[in-house]
Amino acid sequence: MAPRSFWKGYLKLSLVTCPVAMTPATSEGEKVRFHTLNARTGHRIASRYVDAGTGKPVADEDQVSGYPRGEDEYVMLEADEIASLALESTRTIDIEMFVPADSIGWIWYDKPHYLTPDDAIGEEAFCVIRDAMAATATVGIARLVLYRRERAVLLEPRDKGIVLWTLRYGDEVRPEADYFAGIEPGKVDPAALKLVTRLIDDRTTAWDPAMVADPVQDKLLEIIAAKTKARKRSAKPAAEKPAPRSNVVDIMDALKKSIAAERKPKGR
Repeated sequence: MAPRSFWKGYLKLSLVTCPVAMTPATSEGEKVRFHTLNARTGHRIASRYVDAGTGKPVADEDQVSGYPRGEDEYVMLEADEIASLALESTRTIDIEMFVPADSIGWIWYDKPHYLTPDDAIGEEAFCVIRDAMAATATVGIARLVLYRRERAVLLEPRDKGIVLWTLRYGDEVRPEADYFAGIEPGKVDPAALKLVTRLIDDRTTAWDPAMVADPVQDKLLEIIAAKTKARKRSAKPAAEKPAPRSNVVDIMDALKKSIAAERKPKGR
């Protein structure tokens, strides 16, 4: 059964409006999480805000946001001043523009959500917007308040529904040229390229979600289960593999050996 939606509102394009529901497409609910405890008493440790100068606790009503201007100098902003800058409506996804679907780089995509129609009457309008984006190979751009912040969002048609992505802000993305510009374009040896292509062909297989399983979490669950049954279990850290040598080797020789190793029949 699909999880309950965490957001409900309206999808709007010009004069076309329909009620929609949204649910995060990913979840961290199954991850192992820990609380910090007092090892002597077993009680949870509570955190609280204290004044850095006096060391005394600060009440909620006395806490404000401060923008640093210099050492120990801040511009204070009240909560209502920040709230006044938010969108007038936090419940309407008003598509402001469309852009070619392949024009936005992967690095701008942040968190995905599933967007679905919320009633049978609005389903037709939802499907028309979805199919029109698919037919024109475009995605919609809008703004929405999510997770207590106003965000730019992207709407992408996907199968029978729409995937809504929150987008990263411009100052969160570092220009790739700052990092890749120093890499020399250098001529690639055609023979080496051919061997690497053979390696890729040999290792190509169908995608399986099991490829991104979390072995650390599985081991943690085993340890927790053992402790729950009051059995002591010593978890030995896995021996670290030696780091590969940085010596320069003959790439052609290494590739040929790799190809040979890939094609050897594996023993049981």
